[in-house]
Amino acid sequence: MCKPSVIAVDGPVASGKSAVGKLVAQRLSYQFVDTGQMYRAVTWLAIYLRINLRDEAELSKLAGESLISLSSITGRVSIQDYDISSEIYSFEVDAAVSQVSSVQGVRQALVERQRALSEEGKVVMVGRDIGTVVLPHADLKVFLTASVEVRAQRRYLEKAEKGKANYNLIIANLRGRDDIDTHRAVSPLCPAPDAHVVDTGELTLEQVVSEIIMLMGQSQ
Repeated sequence: MCKPSVIAVDGPVASGKSAVGKLVAQRLSYQFVDTGQMYRAVTWLAIYLRINLRDEAELSKLAGESLISLSSITGRVSIQDYDISSEIYSFEVDAAVSQVSSVQGVRQALVERQRALSEEGKVVMVGRDIGTVVLPHADLKVFLTASVEVRAQRRYLEKAEKGKANYNLIIANLRGRDDIDTHRAVSPLCPAPDAHVVDTGELTLEQVVSEIIMLMGQSQ
């Protein structure tokens, strides 16, 4: 049988989805799609345009009309050819992205685009509702998890490399986002019934990737 053509990787913030998904895609020569970048891009644009983040109608319209481009090769994120790759990881976006992504109209607009990206197959898509909502028929579903302390330390190290980082603010932000993501009415964060749950807390990046490659063999 053929190896899985569509791989869904879910998990909470900073569980390693992006790093793992990107490396798995590289190993397989698959397209890599980080759906979190799409929600971050909409959030960044809403903040830039000074849109009221409680105005669900305006946010939904923005998500439907914004021209977001993701490059699987370079990792570049742009809106109308303007590179926002670094801006979408600002603390301001971190603090608002779960609120924006919980809006039903925003999710509907972006899920439609995400499904379109998967239609040709050979794709690794990561996010927080890929296996449950976006690609419920994915060939392989993986749910990555880790304690909030481990995830906060990872995010702290990432931000420390780029400048100032505050661990206490980061862990508080992650706890808040976890609460929003798991309790939101639309597409709450949870493993799909047929997902393989992998705790990345004590595993290296290579070990997690190897685990997924092994799961691919089992799913054939």
